[in-house]
Order: sequence, then C-alpha cells, then structure tokens
Amino acid sequence: MSYPDPYDGSQQPDWHATGQPSPEFPGTPGYPAPYVPPSGSYPPAAAGYPAMPYGQPVYGGPAYGAPGFGFDPTAPYGRDPYSGAPLSDKSKISAGMLQLFLGGFGAGRFYLGHNGIAVAQLITLILGWLLALVLIGYLILFCLGIWVLVDAIMMFTGGVRDSRGFTLRN
Repeated sequence: MSYPDPYDGSQQPDWHATGQPSPEFPGTPGYPAPYVPPSGSYPPAAAGYPAMPYGQPVYGGPAYGAPGFGFDPTAPYGRDPYSGAPLSDKSKISAGMLQLFLGGFGAGRFYLGHNGIAVAQLITLILGWLLALVLIGYLILFCLGIWVLVDAIMMFTGGVRDSRGFTLRN
C-alpha cells in the first residue's frame, strides 16, 4: 500500500503557508478573520439560565463555559471544589466548636438550623440533671456527652449539612 506524496502538487495548497488569503477565512493573509462577539447578550440564554450581559460569565451550566467565573445565583457562598455542591453560609469550625463546648445545650445544632435535634439534646441535658439525684441521671449525662462528642467530630469532618442540605464551608 502506498501513501500519496504530500509534495507532488496534487494536494490542496496550504493557504496559511503560502501567505494567501484562506478561502474559509477571508481577511488577513494566512490568518483567519478576527473574532467579533455577537451583539446583545453573551453567552446566549440556554438550559433555563437567564441571559447575562456581555462580559459577565456565570458559573456552571452548559451555556456558560468554564466554572469559577462570576457570580452563581444558585450558590451564593460558592461551590465545593470536589463535588460541585453549593456551600452553606455556615462554617464547619464554628459548628464543631459550638457543639464541642456547648453541645449539651444543642448550640451547634441550633447554629446549623437543626432545631429538633437541638431541642432533644437540651431536653436530655435537663432530664439528666433532674435525674442525677436518683443516680440514673449520670448515665443519661454520660450518653449525652458521647452523643455531643461524636456530633462535634462529624461537624468538624463535614459529615453534617445545614438545615437546607448545603455542605458546610471550611
């Protein structure tokens, strides 16, 4: 099997090498015509996203190109760099420290908006104090301490989300 010789003259000439205007891109010899952005909104509105004025790209979406540019209205506090999930306005460190030091009062859970769990921790604390006179309260307070410690560790490691389901920020 033989391959055609690219230098025998039967091939289409390389317009850019000859310095002649390319038939596909009229304009400067050897180079395509310069890019002129379309008038109106850029990028075009697609996939349910509103049209943005030219020069203001939006994060994500098929019509907006590379992530990380501009403001994303669906994630006002940014996105998780690994999963792309929207981030919460709450912090892992703040939630974990509140839960570690004031967890018996449900402070970390109140901070995250999990009011049901926070009230359960508060009621368990009060019940433990009241039943400490009968000595069973110490067992309740010990179990509450383990619950609070595990909960704080989960908050520090990012295993807990806020009440809207968003991932906690660092």
